[in-house]
Amino acid sequence: MAEKVKLSKLKVGQEGSVTSISSAAGSVLKKRLLDMGCVAGCKIKVKKLAPLGDPVEITVKNYSLTLRKQEADAIEVEIQ
Repeated sequence: MAEKVKLSKLKVGQEGSVTSISSAAGSVLKKRLLDMGCVAGCKIKVKKLAPLGDPVEITVKNYSLTLRKQEADAIEVEIQ
């Protein structure tokens, strides 16, 4: 069984599939993440991580996206 964690917990090079976006993040952030392609089932790969873990650069649908740690905490992924 695959492990489910927050996106902010992944290390550089790890991949996962989005399982959900927390509604506690707020409706504006949730809509923005969905608009950027972070939908259920989509593949995400962590490309870069700042020294203190904020921000995190990911690859979503063949493009790079940089998120704050708070935004990455709202995304739950299933590790591949």
